[in-house]
Amino acid sequence: MTSSNPGNGHDITHPDLVTALVKPAEDVLEKLTPFQADLIHSMMGIAGEAGELLDAVKKHVIYQKPLDLENVVEELGDMEFYMEQMRQRLGITREQTIEHNIVKLSKRYSAMKYSDGAAIERADKQ
Repeated sequence: MTSSNPGNGHDITHPDLVTALVKPAEDVLEKLTPFQADLIHSMMGIAGEAGELLDAVKKHVIYQKPLDLENVVEELGDMEFYMEQMRQRLGITREQTIEHNIVKLSKRYSAMKYSDGAAIERADKQ
């Protein structure tokens, strides 16, 4: 399929567009530092464990299986492991992240009660 945007001067398929525009892996590797590799490692770990946790919840919600709490605890612990890896690498404490979250959500939900309006308004981002 080619672009049908009149006047853009280009007829290109999406795969060809991706091939042309994706940053070459060699360029990424050439500039990758150990610090950046560690951040990528921790993020992949967090994302992977979040996917495993999501799968456990999916089985409970979609397939009506009993929630495997042992597995949920295991996956949450694995996520904590990778989050701590990232916090250590960045010089951030767990307490700092929790305090920041308390301040943010206290601002967002000033009445200390959830509402769709406050969630949408996001007063903490104003």
